[in-house]
Amino acid sequence: MCNLYAMESSSSTIRAAAAAVTDRAGNLPAMPSIYPDYAAPIVRNGSNGRELVMARWGMPSPAFALKGHKVDRGVTNIRNTESPHWRRWLGPAHRCLVPFTAFAENSLLPDGRIQPVWFAATEKRPLRFFAGLWTSWTSVRKMREGEVTADVFGFLTTEANAIVAPVHPKAMPVILETPNEIALWLNAPWADAAALQRPLDPKHMLTCSPA
Repeated sequence: MCNLYAMESSSSTIRAAAAAVTDRAGNLPAMPSIYPDYAAPIVRNGSNGRELVMARWGMPSPAFALKGHKVDRGVTNIRNTESPHWRRWLGPAHRCLVPFTAFAENSLLPDGRIQPVWFAATEKRPLRFFAGLWTSWTSVRKMREGEVTADVFGFLTTEANAIVAPVHPKAMPVILETPNEIALWLNAPWADAAALQRPLDPKHMLTCSPA
């Protein structure tokens, strides 16, 4: 389960790669460590074309997961797209791209400590995108904050490939690499876009140095 990633590309690089025509994210510093509920950039379909905006990492939790809880910390990784909870957000209006340069999965060391292992396209960490979903949601994400309405996002996961599996055998994020994949994810009917929920070719990924 990916609960840590890095995004160190500039807003201009993101806009160019995603063909975004509007930038609503403002000044975008390097983000070497993005954790759940952090604000991070996404690219989504807007009224005038693709737009770069900020949103909080963590989609609304299913009702069963909230029983007995006053706070919804959100769901960062989405796997079961057959669930009625997620089906409402599978259309193009709620799909997004999540820019990243590396992501981490936790490895259990022999002494019981947890150590993040980082993955990227190359050691230079070029920009790529997770296949994400977003929505605007009213909830209590933190008790001290109270009820808020915020744009939130999560990204899809799938089976782990041969690079990720030795560290985290259950899953890895769905990664989009080409303009055609980006266009398919943002615009196609779900029956077509769903084919993108597959492991990345392990030839296109390696373990890399920490951020």
